Amino acid sequence: MLKYAWLLLLFFVVEAEAKTEGGLAPGLVNPGYEEKPEWFKTSFLDLYEDIDEAAEQGKRLMLYFYQDGCPYCKKLLQDNFGQKAIAEKTQGYFDVVAINIWGDREVTVGDKVMTEKQFAEALRVQYTPTLIFFNKDRKAVFRANGYYPPQKFDALLDYIGKKQESLMSYQQYMQKVDPQPASGKLHTQHTSVKTPGNLQEALQDGKPLLVMFEQKQCVTCDELHLDILQRDVSRELLNKLNVVVLDMWSEDRIVKPDGQTARIIDWAKQLDIKYAPSLVFFDSDGKEVFRSDAYLKAFHTQSVMDYVISGAYKTLPNFQRYIDARADALRKQGIEVDLMK
Repeated sequence: MLKYAWLLLLFFVVEAEAKTEGGLAPGLVNPGYEEKPEWFKTSFLDLYEDIDEAAEQGKRLMLYFYQDGCPYCKKLLQDNFGQKAIAEKTQGYFDVVAINIWGDREVTVGDKVMTEKQFAEALRVQYTPTLIFFNKDRKAVFRANGYYPPQKFDALLDYIGKKQESLMSYQQYMQKVDPQPASGKLHTQHTSVKTPGNLQEALQDGKPLLVMFEQKQCVTCDELHLDILQRDVSRELLNKLNVVVLDMWSEDRIVKPDGQTARIIDWAKQLDIKYAPSLVFFDSDGKEVFRSDAYLKAFHTQSVMDYVISGAYKTLPNFQRYIDARADALRKQGIEVDLMK
């Protein structure tokens, strides 16, 4: 990873869609391969060239990191880009280039050349889909880790496409435009720490700390608490964590895991919380070790918790590999694994 530190610092990226998927011979595809929209750009995988060509058309570049067999990539392609209005809006704002996180095609960033797989690893892509947006100055202006449902995705397109990031944070923008009906309630029933205002105290028993950053008007927060976290497996995992649910817009002051005091809204901005719900995990030393900030169904949500609780993140830094191993282990036990329930 150190040899790609320059890439993390620059936060530049590149890729494109070729006919050979994941290094297979022409005419062959990986299991679970999903056809990309025909309007995705075919490029020579030169990041600067792609950014410049998009800018010449008054557009920006969107990099789409995917993997074959990914159910959330399928949802993005079918449920999001399958909607005519979203597809047309995307094409109006962006050139879209797809990158296989396990692929072997060459990606060029300035005078550096690497494979898709090395490129995704260097950028620490842990979720698919991951979207990274670039402005005409070759700077990444936004990164969306994981799947955004159609309504939120549509708003994200406007936020980046209309260059609103220079005027306000994504949090502020979504607070203004989020059209989704929700319960209007903050679901605090899963808070288990004795003193929610002092998270440093919650580290004393050695359990990992899970901080859920949410908001009252949040359909996905409703689904998380009223469905996913009500399931038996979820409850068992929650019992192995210290949990606190926070309103990401709250001006209440809190003692953070590192012992410093801050308003919750300021801490959320410091952590760059862009999505509700965002699940942020801290170890017993108060250090963030993992986070989930995208739309996930039950299996993936449970896998995120188990990934931290088991300590697997310490020895297996690639979450996707952990997901695959966990699913295989459950199936061998005769347990049905449905990624989309």
